[in-house]
Amino acid sequence: MVTDLKHILIFKTNIQTYIDVQNIQQSLIAEDAIQQWNIDQKDPDCVLRIVSPALAPEKIIAIINNCGYECTELI
Repeated sequence: MVTDLKHILIFKTNIQTYIDVQNIQQSLIAEDAIQQWNIDQKDPDCVLRIVSPALAPEKIIAIINNCGYECTELI
């Protein structure tokens, strides 16, 4: 499956551990507009990548913040 690059949203987070990923997983899975997501925990910025043709970055930030984590868009 080829993903249009404009549908990839990239964020800096403080999601550092396996437990942190577990804490956000259900919230991301529950959002139907998210096609795919991953977190690069080896990156110092704990980069979260979201594939979604429909969601605005502010919605992702709100989801992550509501789980108790920091999240800012990387441009």
